[in-house]
Amino acid sequence: MTRYLLSLGLMLMTSLAYSQTSLATIESLPKVDSADYFLQKGLVEKQNGRRLESLKNFEKAIRYDENSLAINTELAQAYLDLRRYALARETFLKLVRMGDETAANFKQILTLSFQLKQKDDVLLYANKLKKADPSEKVAYYIGRIHYENDNYGEAIKYLNEAIKEDPTNADAPYMIAHSYSDMMNYKLAVPYFKQAIELKPNESYWIYELSLIFYAMNNDKDALKYMLEAGEKGLKRDNDYLENLAIAYLNIGNLDEGVAMLDEILKRKPSDLNILNMVAEAYYYKGKFDKAIEYWDKVLEYDTENFSSLYMIGMAYQKKGGKENAEKGIKLCDIAIQKDPSLARLKQKKSMPGM
Repeated sequence: MTRYLLSLGLMLMTSLAYSQTSLATIESLPKVDSADYFLQKGLVEKQNGRRLESLKNFEKAIRYDENSLAINTELAQAYLDLRRYALARETFLKLVRMGDETAANFKQILTLSFQLKQKDDVLLYANKLKKADPSEKVAYYIGRIHYENDNYGEAIKYLNEAIKEDPTNADAPYMIAHSYSDMMNYKLAVPYFKQAIELKPNESYWIYELSLIFYAMNNDKDALKYMLEAGEKGLKRDNDYLENLAIAYLNIGNLDEGVAMLDEILKRKPSDLNILNMVAEAYYYKGKFDKAIEYWDKVLEYDTENFSSLYMIGMAYQKKGGKENAEKGIKLCDIAIQKDPSLARLKQKKSMPGM
């Protein structure tokens, strides 16, 4: 047993001595030789598909020769392959500073800067890439940055060029549409919205936005058409969507559908005064005065000082006809004006010729 332990101890000492000798040998090599050693080792690991191990060796190699073009090239690609995008970008930039001003490096910097939202570098390297290789398609990158910077004139210019470069890119016409709509030029926005939706027909929110554009243009028929299509394509039926859909129905004179949408909202938001008032007004202007009074009464339940609702209840009673209703209505309107004198303008407006 003693001999066995002694033998084992000698083996461990020999192994340790060998390891220290190997490390000492590497460290005693000139820097260039050490850099090349780890570079070659990294290339072998890369060839064997061991990307993380290859990166570790390239990082060791760069410590010995940080200005090696070959090592930096491999290191940049290794970072990129392992999705370490910030480090990859820094290394590709270093390659360019070292004089490796190739179209390939410009393209990598452009795409990484775009991904990492380095806007100034996107514009800079898009132009450098275009000069290095005129066949490269860079208009979308430039247009996108100008769009995000609210520089709509330049955005529209380059995004139109991007459409020519790649007619299948739906984002380009979509951003042009948004640029025009942000400038309240809805008429020019519409064809680009339609072009984008044609390329991405299931993009429900784009369809919804188009419906709102038609609403802003007072085109109630198309506003309703595209709003319904957005819902069919999967847009979430949240309260905002239901409210806009209700307004679209009401605007084309479809009271039943519009009120049904608003009632659906009231199930979730029973004390929403805006929705209650909207339903009351819808019934009022359709001549359903009892229903209008019912909903304005609900407004008063939640807000006893909402005198405009009291005034409209008085108007509804007068619209119902009959002496008793008229007298009651006038009395309610007078009480409302007494409580809120600003409501007198409604009475004056009603009494003006032609009103």
